[in-house]
Amino acid sequence: MTVTGEEAVRRAAASTAAVVARGVTKVYGKGDAAVHALRGVDVRFDTGAFTAIMGPSGSGKSTLMHCLAGLDTVTDGEVRIGDIEITRLSDKRLTLLRRERVGFIFQAFNLLPTLTAEQNVLLPLDIAGRRPDQELFDTVIRTVGLGDRLKHRPSELSGGQQQRVAVARALISKPQVIFADEPTGNLDSRSGAEVLSFLRTSVRELEQTIVMVTHDPVAASYADRVVFLRDGVLVTELAHPSPQTVLDTLMKLEG
Repeated sequence: MTVTGEEAVRRAAASTAAVVARGVTKVYGKGDAAVHALRGVDVRFDTGAFTAIMGPSGSGKSTLMHCLAGLDTVTDGEVRIGDIEITRLSDKRLTLLRRERVGFIFQAFNLLPTLTAEQNVLLPLDIAGRRPDQELFDTVIRTVGLGDRLKHRPSELSGGQQQRVAVARALISKPQVIFADEPTGNLDSRSGAEVLSFLRTSVRELEQTIVMVTHDPVAASYADRVVFLRDGVLVTELAHPSPQTVLDTLMKLEG
């Protein structure tokens, strides 16, 4: 099969990116009631990188993450996770792809209260009928510092420890990308810093890819790169962010 120059470039770009969005538009409602949450967003997230998505309230950052993760449909455009365009998948295939290639970390932890920390961590593999890789399990548990908490149930853990369980659960299936939605939103500053450090370590030591939505400049400073949205449009980005450069950029966008 002959491959055009444009298609060759497209494939090369996809091969080094964990997630790519092209012309992504999301409209809720119709007619006069239509709300344009995303307006033709083009963005890519490189493999083995930690990227934060930020913007003023109502900028579309959470909507973008939901579309990237296949949790919401797009009105127009396309999203690729690795070499698969998820915007054209059936619900069944999309569910399978999320199970096999995507990890999630939410603000509310989403742990099952009747299971131990270890059982919560292994739950995605149990659902998929997969055996855990013991070496990876040991590495993940060591990375997030849960070795002495595996037999405890969520009610016996602090908020920071519960979120560490959620981080380990997202890492254990070695997904192509982890989406984190305000992962430190329910934590105090010390616990939040611990969780962000674990995410940072998972990128450096486990070569994980993380895309995180946050409103916190300090949280964003743990990322390699921050992309900023305003009114559903990607307007700028920062490499090697600091809390101050992130805050300065947000203030300009909100001004």
